[in-house]
Amino acid sequence: MRTAQITRETKETRIDLRLCLDGGVVEVHTGIGFFDHMLTALAFYGGLGLELTARGDLEVDGHHTVEDVGIVLGQAMSRALGDRKGIRRFASACIPMDEALCFTALDFSNRPFLVFDAEMPQPMIGGYDSCLTEEFMRALAMNSGLTLHTKALYGKNAHHITEALFKSLGVAIKDAVQVTGTGVTSTKGVL
Repeated sequence: MRTAQITRETKETRIDLRLCLDGGVVEVHTGIGFFDHMLTALAFYGGLGLELTARGDLEVDGHHTVEDVGIVLGQAMSRALGDRKGIRRFASACIPMDEALCFTALDFSNRPFLVFDAEMPQPMIGGYDSCLTEEFMRALAMNSGLTLHTKALYGKNAHHITEALFKSLGVAIKDAVQVTGTGVTSTKGVL
């Protein structure tokens, strides 16, 4: 099983996370209801087992919690992938959510980069600041060695756009981490 377990504690947050790339229990508690919903969707469509508890300084806002969850989830993905031998590596997905259509393309290249192109028509989704989606994606990409391009092709509702972004990310991750060979998928021979 490709798994990782990480605990990270700072003055702003404490994150306890267990990840299995090959499926399992999904249980998410961050104190931010909409973010829990997005992480659950990411894990479900990604075929991931994800047990996550986060306690953050939500009396300030959700920024530290969302970003730190991205950091820890990214670190766990990197650990669970190990030397990345045999994984498909590249994947993409285009997902609709009502009037919104979002696209994700990614590469577990060990060369982290984020291109995020998704305007959010509303600043808040319940108690979740919609600009935090980009912060999460950046933290995830930088800490998992992921080249990540994600784009809202169109949409009028920030909830629908954000949900389609997380679902397309999950579908692409599921495809990219599949073991399809025995060697590293690179002409260089190493990632």
